[in-house]
Amino acid sequence: MRTVDVAVTGYGRIGREVAGMLQARAAAYRSRHGVHARITGVCGSAGGLIDATGLAPERLADRGGFVPGLTGEAFLDALRPDVLIEAGPSDYATGGPALGYLRWALAHGLDAIAVSKGALVVDLRGLLRLAGEHGGSLRFSGAAASALPTVDLLAHSLAGATLHGFEAVLTGTTTFVLDQMATAGLGLADAVALAQARGIAEPDPRFDVDGWDTAAKLVIIANAVLDAGLRLEDLPREGIAAVTPGDIARWASEGLTPRLVGFAEHDGGGFRAGVGLRLYGGSHPFAQLRGSMKGLRAVTAEMGTLTVTGGASDPRATAAAALKDFEHLLAERGPEHLYI
Repeated sequence: MRTVDVAVTGYGRIGREVAGMLQARAAAYRSRHGVHARITGVCGSAGGLIDATGLAPERLADRGGFVPGLTGEAFLDALRPDVLIEAGPSDYATGGPALGYLRWALAHGLDAIAVSKGALVVDLRGLLRLAGEHGGSLRFSGAAASALPTVDLLAHSLAGATLHGFEAVLTGTTTFVLDQMATAGLGLADAVALAQARGIAEPDPRFDVDGWDTAAKLVIIANAVLDAGLRLEDLPREGIAAVTPGDIARWASEGLTPRLVGFAEHDGGGFRAGVGLRLYGGSHPFAQLRGSMKGLRAVTAEMGTLTVTGGASDPRATAAAALKDFEHLLAERGPEHLYI
């Protein structure tokens, strides 16, 4: 039975979920794929932890055992894992440490799974090029709307069709806020506060409310699937901060439901893309989203229009999306070809 050594960088809330869930699935990986998957190293911004025989759950839970300074390239050079799962904070200006981790991994022929969106927004093309040049792979379900299948649907399920474009509700926070304003009569501030109390919105919710989260995910998906060459700073963007209870009431009287969407559509020889508030009639799938649900609607020439909705918005959902990538990696590589 082959052993697959996994490193988790950016060992915060999501990184801990990834590690815990991966260890809990170890028996399933042995049964399904004939491999012994183990976490041999984790690191944060200030230190890390390495055990070549695999880290026990209790050691992963004890942050006091981390070695100061064991991070960055020093961590990866000492560890030399087979698979890197990058789950650090997103830096949308430079890519931050996450970009460095992913570049190192792919330049060394590793398989990398990205949860950090910033690195992909800044240099997805470069990362994919590195993967192709050195025999590794880059997967990023956790960065592209997590629990909602997006790249999987567009790039794999629709691979035989001509994709005209897509629109997607990519941020569960905005769905929740707009839904609470419509169904519970809350104002925007109270709806956001409720989302924060339930762990759906971040302590600083502006990134979601102002449309930046949707824009970042749109850039990743459109550039991965359409090679659209979108840049975050150039993308037309609208948020929901200006929506009032009066707007909600007026739209409801007209049978319309607001949703914040990202869209990318073929427009002549190029693409038209952006983030904006769109209004949908009651029969539209996006109008039927509730809670923090998301949705994607793809338009093709041969298969018609396809829509997928659902998906939780929490760290466990994001971790599960990253482990979906890991599961697919094990299945595609096969035990006889894994890291010889």
